[in-house]
Formats: sequence, C-alpha cells, structure tokens
Amino acid sequence: MYNLDWTHAWTGRLAKPELASPLSPRSPRSGNCAARLAGELAAEGLPFLNLPFAHSLTESLGELEPFLRGFKHMVLLGIGGSALGPRALQKAFFPQQDRPGHNGPWLWIMDNVGAEELSATMENLNPAETLVVVVSKSGGTIETLAQYFFLRKWLQQSLGSAWTEHLLLITDAAAGYLREEAERLHCLSLPVPEHLGGRYSVLSAVGMVPAAFMGLSWRGILAGAARVNENLVNTAGDPEALARHPAWMMAEWAHALIERKYSQLIFFTYIPAWSAFGQWFGQLWAESLGKDGRGSMPIPAVGVTDQHSLQQMFLDGPKDKGCIQVFSLRNAPGGVFPPDVPEQWSWLRGKHFGDLLEAECLGTAAALAHRHVPLLRAALGAAEPEAAGELMGLCMAATLFTGWLLDINPLDQPSVELGKRLAYARLGAQNYSKESAMLSDFHKGRS
Repeated sequence: MYNLDWTHAWTGRLAKPELASPLSPRSPRSGNCAARLAGELAAEGLPFLNLPFAHSLTESLGELEPFLRGFKHMVLLGIGGSALGPRALQKAFFPQQDRPGHNGPWLWIMDNVGAEELSATMENLNPAETLVVVVSKSGGTIETLAQYFFLRKWLQQSLGSAWTEHLLLITDAAAGYLREEAERLHCLSLPVPEHLGGRYSVLSAVGMVPAAFMGLSWRGILAGAARVNENLVNTAGDPEALARHPAWMMAEWAHALIERKYSQLIFFTYIPAWSAFGQWFGQLWAESLGKDGRGSMPIPAVGVTDQHSLQQMFLDGPKDKGCIQVFSLRNAPGGVFPPDVPEQWSWLRGKHFGDLLEAECLGTAAALAHRHVPLLRAALGAAEPEAAGELMGLCMAATLFTGWLLDINPLDQPSVELGKRLAYARLGAQNYSKESAMLSDFHKGRS
C-alpha cells in the first residue's frame, strides 16, 4: 500500500489563503467531473480505470504463460507506450537480466529504428529460441512495422513454415494491418482493448505478456491497479467520493501548479530499480496534457544519481517546478559498514548500506521543501509488483483528471502525428502533398 504525504505540497506560490488543504473536498468542479466519470465508465471509455478486460486477459494469459516461458528470448517490437511500460517492469522486477551471470530468459525491447541494433539482434539471437512480439494498437505504427518486416524475414529464413509459431501480435481486436496479418497467418494474437491508448495500456497484454514471460507477478500488478481505483469506479457519480480520492487530490494539486506558472513537474524516483518508471510517467503526462498551450513538462529523475546532475537546477534554478518524490519504506538493507571505515566517515560504521539511500532521499525532500519547491511524497510500503500496479493506476487516474481540469482531452495526441506524416512524405508515401510542401519550406528556411 502507498501513502501520500502532503506536508510540503502546498508551498511556494501555492501557499495562498484561497487554496485549501487537498485533504478536504473543495473544488466546485468535482461535481461535473464526477458525472463525467460515471458517464464515460458506463460508455466503456476509460478501461484503464475499471479494467473490464482483466478477466479475459487473466484467462488467456494464464493459458499462454507456459508457452511464453518456453522461449529463451522475447524480442518486443513497440514504441512509446508499447515499450515504456514493459521496460519499467523489466528494470524494476527482473534486474537480473542486466547483472553478471544471468542465463536467461531475456527480454529485448526494440523501441527505435536504429539499424545497428536491428542487425545485431538478427546476427546474435537464435530464432529457434526466440519469440517475436509485435505491439501496435493501430496496427500501423510505421517504426514497429518496419522492424517487423525485417524480423519476419529473419524468422522465415531460419524456421521455414514453422516461423509463425514464434510470433505473437498484440493489436486492435478488429481492425488494422496487424489484425489482418494475424488472421492471414493464423498466428497467436491478443487484443489491445478498445479506447485504450498506448500510454494507458501497460495493464493490458501490452505489459502483462512480457511480465509473464519474465515470470513476474503480473496478476499482482493487475490487482494493485484495480485496488487503487476501485473506489473511483464503485462511487462514480458521487462528487464527495471523487474529491476524497488521492488521484483527484493529485490532479487538483497539479492543476494549481500549472495555473500558477509552474511549468515543470519532476518525477523523482528514489527506488533505484524503478528508474525507468520516470520515462513511463513522462510519456503519460506529456502526451496526455501537452495541448492547446497547456500542461507542464515532466522531468524524470532518479535518486540519488540525479542529485549529482539535475538537482542544482531543481534547487537553485527558476522557480517553475513542482516535484513528486517516489520512495519505499522498506528498502533492502544491504551490508553493514565495517569498523575499519576511515575516521572521517566513522559515522557510517555499523549502519547498513541501504541507510544511505534513505538518508539521501530524506535529504533531497528537505532541501526541496527548504527552497519552497512544492513537493508531494509518495511512500510505498514495499517496491513490489502490487505497489507498481497501484502507482501506475494512480498516475493514470490523476493524469486523466488533470486533463479534465485543464479543459483538454487527455486521451488523444493530435500533434504526435505531424512529424510522422512529414517522415512519410520524405520517404515518398502518396497523398501527403501538404506535408511535402512543408518539407520544401523547411529546406528553404521557412516555417
């Protein structure tokens, strides 16, 4: 279970008389948003909150798990939300893959179009030991499909007609190229539920398939996410219940930050193995809220590493930052410092190595508070899969409500497509005359 510490959250420019404590309902907009929540849940438009797909996913993945565990390698082709969630889970709960002496299984996440990485994958992995998982909700993500076209040939050349037994497609249930491909090839496939965008999809097959491959407690992740938002779902339509929920309180705080010209939100993770959660949160926040000139820029940071790289700016730079600090109350203690520690560090003697992380986490929090950086601290009971599900569920709900308070749609990403269309025009795709003209203007120095 988690606990949110609001002691130093309402400070700096947020320390105004009209800003009541978030621990008591205050926003007049909670009524409208409660009604909207009830309506969108009824219309099945927010599946990352009530997880209507969880039962069927649990059944399908439970049956599929022995098959997944039969491979030594999984190559996951995906980008954005199709990769950031799985990577966060791998780094947090399967760190042995990155440590000396590991002998498998291995999850390889290919979320870019680097030619060197693609070539190295095909040259150094054995197709007979490898499952290729292709993830794209639309079924038309060009970066992912480009990788797939090469790895499809790689499998075919090595495995012949059996190549489709080493392929799993995760895509829309009814439409798109990958769905057509799954039907044509009669290969394994799992659906990405309707209305579930990539950055909200980690709790679906997108994140749970690689979790099952690694032997993680994927059921625990789902249970944690369901638990944190259970009351939101069960009391949908009740303004007072919404106003008391931690996700709504986080959204009110984030909205107040933005309204008072705090343009950046630090996501400071003091669980070293959870360092990749910052990148996952970064996409969730930026792609959901960066619209119509609104929103705030997420800054992923890792404690204690970024105390030596970014914290000078956090503490002594422009006063335009708020901070969410994530930490665990039960870190691994580690070894005990021996009595022969040099005299100038004698205060370490007898303490555990893990005490240093706890002290640095507290020191950073106190320093931020001293400099009047609005600080919300999220304390996890333990850095376990259930807690990860809770954190992810909480962040997704808070992001949704922040978008509603900003009067923007937190579920679309209209500007992301422009760069893609320009790239298609550059490569010679048809029906992109407007984008071709934009490229011509760009080369001429016009914008």
